[in-house]
Amino acid sequence: MTRLGNLYGPDATFLGVPAADLDDRSTWGGARAAVLGAPFDGGTSHRPGARFGPQAIRLTDYLPHDGRRPSLALGVDPLEALAVVDLGDVEMPSGETERSLAALEGAVEAVARAGVVPVVLGGDHTIALPDVTGVARHVGWGRVAVVHFDAHADTGDTQLGSLYGHGTPMRRLIESGACRGDRFVQIGLRGYWPEPETLEWMAAQSMRSFEMSEIVARGLDAVLDEALGIATDDCDAVFLSVDVDVVDPGHAPGTGTPEPGGLSSRQLLDAVRRIAMEVPLAGMDVVEVSPPYDHAEVTAYLANRVVLEALSGLAWRLGGGRAPARPLLEGR
Repeated sequence: MTRLGNLYGPDATFLGVPAADLDDRSTWGGARAAVLGAPFDGGTSHRPGARFGPQAIRLTDYLPHDGRRPSLALGVDPLEALAVVDLGDVEMPSGETERSLAALEGAVEAVARAGVVPVVLGGDHTIALPDVTGVARHVGWGRVAVVHFDAHADTGDTQLGSLYGHGTPMRRLIESGACRGDRFVQIGLRGYWPEPETLEWMAAQSMRSFEMSEIVARGLDAVLDEALGIATDDCDAVFLSVDVDVVDPGHAPGTGTPEPGGLSSRQLLDAVRRIAMEVPLAGMDVVEVSPPYDHAEVTAYLANRVVLEALSGLAWRLGGGRAPARPLLEGR
């Protein structure tokens, strides 16, 4: 199969990095990180549109799409230092959930097995199931910790009678053994779901969930200290999954299930950068960007910068750059 490009729109790469074909290793063999699009929103329970997320995350920027983005904070250009490429979208036809998820899992596994960090642009959060599973098939079953930013736990047993949906992937991952419940950390939960039965299931798996009320009381610094301690204890790698609805909808309105009272954009960007600098990052996804509900592209801008901050932190960790001029989350 040749490069698909973008399933919904022109074939443009993330900020102008080189295009590559997953089936032609010579086009991406030198990369240390590779972008994949997962244009799937068949698992949404409310407002759709996340299938258009990958295109928006790739394209939304006011700077030239020249494949260069030097970080002011870390003194490293992650796109150049990591030789980032864009493998285009995985073919994920609407209405064919299991076929779509299987295709994405295979693509992520192929990238991870090549020693390249997969960066997946969603799509709704259903895609976390194949994303983490694909990385776990390379790193080791149960050897990948997950750090999950979200307003919602996504640990439902079923969603409208289906095992697959954006409200169920974290339960499927733990049930399969791809990742351990006691190395599954959630940050930013709030609102009015899940119900007591699901919370009891989560507690039985020894999951650690930091609700917004705890973040406000303790501060994000302290929460991240504990979260990263859990994630790096007796695991070989970390997968970072970022649902943009972890951010207050005043900062990120373009999403399917907005929940007031979340993190600020600044908090999320600093946290993602810190995580990539401090843990052995084996993969990441950014999900639930729904451009039809965005305003002035502010959610797409944020998601684009989440990717860049993670890549900058990864490039810094792998060598190069300079120490941050000040504590990453000072005063928060």
